[in-house]
Amino acid sequence: MPKPQGFTYERRADGTVTITHRGRAASTLRGPRAEKFLTEVESGDAQLVMARWTGAYKFGNERTARNHPRNR
Repeated sequence: MPKPQGFTYERRADGTVTITHRGRAASTLRGPRAEKFLTEVESGDAQLVMARWTGAYKFGNERTARNHPRNR
């Protein structure tokens, strides 16, 4: 699976963090969640962290897994 790309984040003066994916708003974080996100994004792979926080990292084999007899 390819690495996530196209994510950016903007930190605002009021403490809000807006995560965008290819120019579109994907998530808005406030308060302690925003602080936790900023700590995590600065210490790891920023693209992967933003993909996890927005829920956009699950693209791949979900359709195949959903159709598997074990998951019906």
